[in-house]
Amino acid sequence: MDAAQVRDYLALLSNNPHVQALLVVVLALAAAKLVDLIVSRAFRQLTAKTKTEVDDQILDALHRPIFTTVALLGLGIALVIEVPDDYEKYAKAAVGTLVALVWLAFFLRLSSILLQWMVREERRFQLVQPATAPLFGITAKLVILGFGIYFILQAWDIEVTAWLASAGIFGLAIGLAAQDTLGNLFAGISILADVPYRVGDYIVLDGGERGKVTRIGLRSTRILTRDQVEVTIPNAIIARSRIVNESGGPSPQRRLRLPVGVAYGSDIDQVTQVLLKVATSEGMVSSHPEPQVHFAGFGDSSLDLQVRCWINEPENRGRVTHNLNQAIYKALNAAGIEIPYPKRDVYVKELPSPPKGAAGKEA
Repeated sequence: MDAAQVRDYLALLSNNPHVQALLVVVLALAAAKLVDLIVSRAFRQLTAKTKTEVDDQILDALHRPIFTTVALLGLGIALVIEVPDDYEKYAKAAVGTLVALVWLAFFLRLSSILLQWMVREERRFQLVQPATAPLFGITAKLVILGFGIYFILQAWDIEVTAWLASAGIFGLAIGLAAQDTLGNLFAGISILADVPYRVGDYIVLDGGERGKVTRIGLRSTRILTRDQVEVTIPNAIIARSRIVNESGGPSPQRRLRLPVGVAYGSDIDQVTQVLLKVATSEGMVSSHPEPQVHFAGFGDSSLDLQVRCWINEPENRGRVTHNLNQAIYKALNAAGIEIPYPKRDVYVKELPSPPKGAAGKEA
């Protein structure tokens, strides 16, 4: 075969649509690989400068959608060359659907990667916690799926206005039917965002409920009382309540104030020493800050003092109060210091005269 015949054969092949389509597919695969390598190397230099691993995970997830997208675009061009004109729009719609599905899978994986990273970085993203991660994960997936369905419908030239109107009416109906649940849900999100308390804190609500927070959910908060009874409180109620966090502040310590009254005439210095000795002898009382005794004032029948000390755990308040009151009573009795109590003296001015005739009857 001479050169002229070879040129004629190549010209014949170049006019063959099947050969042209195959050539486009091969070139698209080569271009996809080249683009993937360029993007990967460019972003790899940037991710190498960071300490976090989340950018490396995102870059690894990008390989498949980048390669597949370029390859599918080449496939779309090949189909346009290969298929008849009547089926060209269906070929384009099919390729567009595949591209949308590829990127839909990528964004679903991206949302999962970012959500896991936010959970690990709880200090930076206080709203995203293990308890709320499923909610944000489901919400992100629904939003991504919604956009994916929208682009697929657009690829097939399907009108989406009616679908959006139906979805709005359906969402309104659900919102009205589940308004209490949604109220608790949004209240739970606000609690997790504002962080008025954490798991393990001791809180007191307006209704008098006091206990240790065992779980903060999206619908309710659970506290464990001193009676070992678990109380479940809807978040909407907590959001409207005044919350006293006994474990809040710069430290979990809590100060106790114990009123003590002694009789007038008692030696104040001696009383102070006795009370300080009792407070420092209690094992659950913190040594820093040191216990103090304050002379609060003059009562109706007593000198009013106040023992002030700190405990490390708010849950021990009742136990420490009992121990200190018992020890103070014993110590004051041992020291001969009187603890006054209300006394009433009754004076009879005169006895009533006996009724008339009482003497005769007695005789």
